[in-house]
Amino acid sequence: MMYEITDIFSNDIMYEEEGPLISLYQPTHRKRPDNKQDIIRFKNLVQRIENSLKQKYPKREIPELLKPFKQLVEDKLFWNSTTDGLAILANRNRCVVYKLERPVEELSVVANSWHIKPLIRAFQSAGKFHILGLNRKKFALYEGNRYGFREVEIDPDVPRTINEVLGDEYSEPYLSLGTYAGAGKAMFHGHGGRQNETDKDTEKYFRYVDRFILDTYSNPTRTLLILVSLDAHQGLFRNITKNPYLIDEGVRVNYETLLIEDLREAAWKVIESYYLEKTRKLVDRFNLQRSKFLGSDILGEVARLVFEGRVDTLIIEADRIEPGRIDEKTGRIEEGDLEDPEINDVLNDLARMVYRNKGEVIILPKERMPSETGVAAIYRY
Repeated sequence: MMYEITDIFSNDIMYEEEGPLISLYQPTHRKRPDNKQDIIRFKNLVQRIENSLKQKYPKREIPELLKPFKQLVEDKLFWNSTTDGLAILANRNRCVVYKLERPVEELSVVANSWHIKPLIRAFQSAGKFHILGLNRKKFALYEGNRYGFREVEIDPDVPRTINEVLGDEYSEPYLSLGTYAGAGKAMFHGHGGRQNETDKDTEKYFRYVDRFILDTYSNPTRTLLILVSLDAHQGLFRNITKNPYLIDEGVRVNYETLLIEDLREAAWKVIESYYLEKTRKLVDRFNLQRSKFLGSDILGEVARLVFEGRVDTLIIEADRIEPGRIDEKTGRIEEGDLEDPEINDVLNDLARMVYRNKGEVIILPKERMPSETGVAAIYRY
């Protein structure tokens, strides 16, 4: 097989520089009969790529460059299991295929740089999150995104319940046999500080769960965590947790009472609210930094500062395209036509440069952008 399928955005093909660099995007469909049209649309996009290649590359080289695309056309299993979108990055050395969980605009580009804006947006909105379902007796961990969801399989040797975790330290109920006056029946009842012992046991158990989740999952993956538990348990767990990835808002219900789809929907409401608040804070931060001359939405100025490696965070309008390229010696913008194999989208090239300089790139819809120019940058200094 001449192509590889991945769900990792930061795949090392992103750092390939040997051209031509081919980028293809297309919306796809999960079910019949809608997915019948997907291959036809794909063939049309490949034809556009071929026409673009003919402008600058020898005719004898083109069949080899298009071989992975031709092979993909024949892969019936692939086309019978498509999701909502498709992205392909390919050059002479490799061809990487991404199945996306959200639709993308149809686009094919042959240029001297990858077109990655749709990929950034697709993966930023499909970010994985964890859900910790917790009560005082046991816990469960789930992972997924807004599109899919599953319970994490934890090694069966790992203690999961409060009995397994505390073992001999688990406080047994203080029960004794007594007779209530007039009842005429022997009944079990408790003495002493049973509630205090219960609270101590619960706290010990929650500390164990917190440490296990943090060390085994949160720290290695840096994934956001949502707590699903009763009100009282929310308060206790948040008082003792050391997990910096735990979101402030949780789902206040016993996780065992929810079907997995209900659990996913409840968690997504929390995550969506978190993302919207994060976007609001980002826009506020840009406006503040711009007022201090540490931010800009002027395209030419942003391009120069990106070229100099001075941009910390770049915000780009999702569906906007500015055909052209950035001069590698001066950082100036040169206008052009997307049909030219050496021309890409300037906004895309800015995103690629910031991304490779370890900056942050955020793609927002037009209505949430803090500018009318399609770009907003916050400087490092």
